[in-house]
Amino acid sequence: MKISRMIYLYRRMYVQQLKAILEYNKDFYILMCSAALTQVLGFVFLWVIYDRIPDINGWQFWEVAFMYAMIFLTEGIGSLFFEGTWRMSGLVNRGELDRYLLRPVPVILQIFCTGIGINGLGNLLIGGVIIWQAFTHGQLHWTLGKAAITLLLLATAVIIRVSINLIGNSAAFWIRNAGNAFPLMVHNLADLAKYPITLFPQAVRIFISTVLPYAFISFYPATYIFDKSEWHGWWMLAPLVAIGSAAAAYGIFRFGLSRYESTGN
Repeated sequence: MKISRMIYLYRRMYVQQLKAILEYNKDFYILMCSAALTQVLGFVFLWVIYDRIPDINGWQFWEVAFMYAMIFLTEGIGSLFFEGTWRMSGLVNRGELDRYLLRPVPVILQIFCTGIGINGLGNLLIGGVIIWQAFTHGQLHWTLGKAAITLLLLATAVIIRVSINLIGNSAAFWIRNAGNAFPLMVHNLADLAKYPITLFPQAVRIFISTVLPYAFISFYPATYIFDKSEWHGWWMLAPLVAIGSAAAAYGIFRFGLSRYESTGN
């Protein structure tokens, strides 16, 4: 299927989901505000720490704030546009994936559009504001090249985050029960990337740089943007990590899908 056709189908399915959600506008505002409030409280906590300790292992407040916000920004985009990955457990356990398999539309595309996480809008907005403030207060010297690379790193961060979400939720094909906590465990490990990985033991650094490459969402982009010379060059791996993560996620999903047996009803 052509990419233009897939984009068209995604847009049509997404709009229909959005119309359904906006029927209950109070829920829309409550979810958006609750997500934004969670981010603001976390940011205040970070500010309180740096108010007492202005430098942690060579990292200033706005540099760490950028990493903190990148986790929430990518989470917000994932929730807002790819929330369906979090509905996979229900689709598998209730056998609702059957109807997806009968349609002449890629299954992964249908899953992405299964739901819209309106709470992601709050994460996206507050995360974007914090990143903008980090750029403003960071006294950065911008060039056209640096701006282009920064946008590339933001794009790769989103791809990595969505890929990890898909990998975690694909466990539904093997862990067939309603209380599958594996995706949530994988999701919560992103908290490690809210702060410089230099704070953690070597084993943790390797783990969140390779197995679950959350560090390429926040830490490595920060080393480039804020000119951390001791980590020079690591950010260049981000596009390769994004491609590898996407390929691994899709491969695991397809393998799990081949094991899908429906519910027999």
